[in-house]
Amino acid sequence: MRKRIVKKAKRVVVKVGSSVVVGNGEDSSGGFFSRIAQDVHLAKKDRREILIVSSGSIAMGRKKLGLKERPATIPERQAIAAVGQVDLMARYDDAFSRFGEKVAQMLLTHDDFADRRRFLNARNTTTTLLNSGIIPIVNENDTVSVEELKFGDNDNLSALMTNLMEAELLIMLSDIDGLYDRDPKADPKAQRVALVEDADSLSLDTSAAKTNLYGTGGMASKIEAAKKAAHFGCATIVADGTMENVLQRIFDGEDVGTLILPKEDRLTSKKHWIAYSTRPSGRVFVDDGAKTALLKKGRSLLPSGIVKVEGSFEAGEVIHCVDTGGMEFARGVVNYSSSEIDRIKGLNTKEIENALGYRVYDEVIHRDNLVVL
Repeated sequence: MRKRIVKKAKRVVVKVGSSVVVGNGEDSSGGFFSRIAQDVHLAKKDRREILIVSSGSIAMGRKKLGLKERPATIPERQAIAAVGQVDLMARYDDAFSRFGEKVAQMLLTHDDFADRRRFLNARNTTTTLLNSGIIPIVNENDTVSVEELKFGDNDNLSALMTNLMEAELLIMLSDIDGLYDRDPKADPKAQRVALVEDADSLSLDTSAAKTNLYGTGGMASKIEAAKKAAHFGCATIVADGTMENVLQRIFDGEDVGTLILPKEDRLTSKKHWIAYSTRPSGRVFVDDGAKTALLKKGRSLLPSGIVKVEGSFEAGEVIHCVDTGGMEFARGVVNYSSSEIDRIKGLNTKEIENALGYRVYDEVIHRDNLVVL
């Protein structure tokens, strides 16, 4: 199964953690850059398209500035990231150029994913680079992305990139060789989990998710990223990035790391974007009948099922759909603004025009633009 999944994966996202880029923290792990450049070069010869999501800008900035402690404030981290990003890309550029490969820098924020037009623009840029044989090196735009620096990480970014570049495989390179049933750094009896068939049922001891000196991720964030990728129909492999020729070994189908299988009932690209890439602007409360229609009958959301509107949003934005108790069960792109929905809530479809003076759509959220969570 592993060999079959890996063999057919021609578009691959490779996520590299800070602990892999910087090594033990005493050096900038020059050996890593040479290894990944060689592995990607060989993968391209095998007609694979590789995109790298790389952490490490803050870690490398700290080293260049001689800082021993991780800065506490966001402005300090942003400044250090700006310094480190230069060195990070210089290392990648130098390593890949030795194999005749070209790289390109892409710095993204969550807003680039949340806005549909910017998302598609980023996809077009990525596709153009890949079609030109250029390897995109992607990172959070840490110098301006306050919220991502505060509690985001590149595990999540790599999962979102699987949709943006329409990848078949996500490889997450960390400082341990896969997911374990317990924290392998604390328990010598911990067992590596070689295969996870259902990402949604994945339940591991996530004590390994504690932030270390250089990384902001951990097993918990990798599990969440794998779940998001799985719902796009993308398999995930979590492996040891310090292992020699790790990418080659993965592409050869070796039993390396943990393989997490994709979902068979994958979301379309647009629905995956709605579910995971956007930041909903508000929410509508729906009655039990409408909830049942959405969950079990595959229906669109009509104004008659809405009992309350919360938040301020315009038509075309993504909102939460919650039950009368406030529990979210779906989200989707609305056809009407919050003020318009407030005026037509509880009404029959044929009454929309009388209430508003016009009727753009029969549905508040069409089924094609709605995702059940």
